[in-house]
Amino acid sequence: MYRHELLERRAAPDLRDQVLGYRGFRFHAIGARRRLLIPDGVVKVMLGFGDPLRVLDSCDPRRTWSGSSLAGGIRTRGAIGEHTGLIHGVTVLLSPLAAYRLFGVPMSEWAELSVPPEDLCRRPWADLPVRLAQVPDWHSRFAVLDRVLRAALDAGPAVSPEVVWAWRKIQGTSGRVRVEELAAQIGWSRRHLERRFRCYTGLTPKGAAQVMRLQAALHLKEAGASWADAATQAGYHDQPHFDRVFKAMTGRTPTAFRSERMAASPHDAQDFVRGQVTSAILANPT
Repeated sequence: MYRHELLERRAAPDLRDQVLGYRGFRFHAIGARRRLLIPDGVVKVMLGFGDPLRVLDSCDPRRTWSGSSLAGGIRTRGAIGEHTGLIHGVTVLLSPLAAYRLFGVPMSEWAELSVPPEDLCRRPWADLPVRLAQVPDWHSRFAVLDRVLRAALDAGPAVSPEVVWAWRKIQGTSGRVRVEELAAQIGWSRRHLERRFRCYTGLTPKGAAQVMRLQAALHLKEAGASWADAATQAGYHDQPHFDRVFKAMTGRTPTAFRSERMAASPHDAQDFVRGQVTSAILANPT
């Protein structure tokens, strides 16, 4: 059992194409509280004021990270967040292109990882959790984040407009676009596109397309489609193909994931981003 509070807020209007939102939270868990995070194309930076969070690779539990504040790079494999006691803080949701500008570190260096944000870039991340903890209310904390992130984005490195276009094309087609087509339209070789795309997003174009197709299938399922129809409409050969990809990316079957989402308390906000299927609360250890 646990008590919790959660407040979600959009970033300031001028930041919304890069900063996808904020989640202020305070959870007190009696026993372990566990959440499976699905690949969703979003970088999550948790700035914590409470006890540490432990993160495990859902496909290889030997890979673990822990800390009160963690920056989660973009993923093609799921992760499991686990904590006991008090976890309190703010999660900043970012596009990978914004994360590159904020941290100034190639996204390929921390894709699939969860690391203390100050290990990637001292400013402004080193003292930000303390600053936020000292602010008396959520509204003021979100206002601090707007100011800090706006200044950091303005001072950050530029992103290749060709990569911005390719990322948006992959998003807009739900991953149903060929890498050769993207490269041809940009005027680059496939290899050059892959190298630049990984630097700015952490994934290859093919990897990003896999994430977007997965999200498309999950969205269709949430809207009432059968797994077979959702898989076909999202561009998989058939449901067995989708099942294999889903298991490889999350460590679970689609049916098991759906059961876990359905079994969660209606008070749990399971998804980090509006319109996307991003996580499930896990009832029992695996």
